[in-house]
Amino acid sequence: MGFPRDVGVVDTMLDLPRGANNWSERYAGLLRDKESRENAFAHPAGYMFKDPVDPTRIVDPIGDTLRDMDAHNIEKALISVGDDLSLTALAHHPDRFLGQVLIDPKDGMDAVSLIKRAVEEFGAVAASFFPCGADVAIDDKRAYPIYAKCAELDIPIFINVGVPGPRMPYKPQYVGLLDEVCWFFPDLRIVMRHGGEPWTDLAVKLLLKWPNLYYSTSAFAPKYFPRDVIEFANKRGADKVMYAGYYPSGLSLERSFAELPDVPLRDEVWPKFLRENALRVLKVEGK
Repeated sequence: MGFPRDVGVVDTMLDLPRGANNWSERYAGLLRDKESRENAFAHPAGYMFKDPVDPTRIVDPIGDTLRDMDAHNIEKALISVGDDLSLTALAHHPDRFLGQVLIDPKDGMDAVSLIKRAVEEFGAVAASFFPCGADVAIDDKRAYPIYAKCAELDIPIFINVGVPGPRMPYKPQYVGLLDEVCWFFPDLRIVMRHGGEPWTDLAVKLLLKWPNLYYSTSAFAPKYFPRDVIEFANKRGADKVMYAGYYPSGLSLERSFAELPDVPLRDEVWPKFLRENALRVLKVEGK
């Protein structure tokens, strides 16, 4: 059987092309090397990718994204929510786009209020946290009110783990920091993002240990999915690992879906990986 062409995919990390982003301003003080600071509108991890999408050349961000999703049988996609473009997409296409809200724990109770507002007003189904970008460690006490609110609202939080692509210190994203958070918040669904390298073996150990911990394949071309994670998905982790792309930040959907059939997943794992695990963790219904 191999890669199923008839499964409506749920992409747990896709976004709308928004034109130029001033990345150096967003992460001022963290991007210190000359190349990162001078390429203000380039993605700070762009040096790692061969075929990033140029969002400034896309005329119809929502329509073009939907057509691209249709071409690759992506039924639903989790996108960042908050600006006018994302709110328009969610309002006009609630069956295709799901909202996630990016949180900075340094904002304190304002961040907690933002999660509540995003869920109640925008219909967000998840939160996300970039520890290195916020310069706040996964287990920092400032993040605990965020975790508590997500648990209260019964939404998952996606957390970047491992050495980040942008040239900033990796310490906030050490995979082992998840251990205490999973223990302290047993009702909080936590999804690892962006690989967890070079600690994927530890990531697998924690996935096996904690029922509330999951893994998504974001920011990795399929041919580079960590081998130990795929082996785990084929065995005891079939319900734990889910697909995520990286469009338009670093990977085109064409590349991702050209490489996916070569990922050595077992036949019975594919529907869970592409769709079922994400629907369950996000607590949303499919078609």
